[in-house]
Amino acid sequence: MIPTRKDFTPKEWRIIERCRTPSEVQRFLSSLPYNHEKDGNTCRSFRSVIRHNSAHCLEGAITAAVILEQHGYPPLVVSIESQDKLDHVIFLYKKNNRYGAVARSRDLGLHGRKPVFKTVRDLVMSYFDAYIDKSGRITGYAAASLYDLGNYDWRFSIRNVWKVERYLQEIPHREIRSSDARYQKWFRRFQKFKKRFPDRPPDYFPNRDVWML
Repeated sequence: MIPTRKDFTPKEWRIIERCRTPSEVQRFLSSLPYNHEKDGNTCRSFRSVIRHNSAHCLEGAITAAVILEQHGYPPLVVSIESQDKLDHVIFLYKKNNRYGAVARSRDLGLHGRKPVFKTVRDLVMSYFDAYIDKSGRITGYAAASLYDLGNYDWRFSIRNVWKVERYLQEIPHREIRSSDARYQKWFRRFQKFKKRFPDRPPDYFPNRDVWML
């Protein structure tokens, strides 16, 4: 059952009322400090994200799902697999028959996307170049609904919601085959950039016009 206003704290409801669209939720998530999990791994619910005022990618996707569920969006997420096992999770939404995403990341290029993609695969591939660093390369993806978890409490639990992470790891992912030449091109670009600007996140990608920061 979808929660109603009475299920939220006043602070949580103020955020929900303020963030009515994916772009507004993206701005909210981007304003949160990134959760570097310095005290140990976490997988926080929406309620815990608000309490701790920080989020990593999966926590950001869960938070977006809870907020936008209140505005009529189904709680859909996409798990993006990488060759180095450092996967990414984004909130998936659709507008005017096009897909977009809301996301939180340490890297600007892995934040949200405007709703301009015809397929989920096209959306995932918009992350391909920005995903390449010293070890990352997208290898697959899977879309899922958090409703598939039944009555599991991914919205309000004060404990880590590890079942969400396990579920996304275990569902079948569609393989993404990509050009080695494309990978090597952007890998060399990354190496060159980090050598020159070791403390700056890469920002040289040509598809920045579809990013939603």
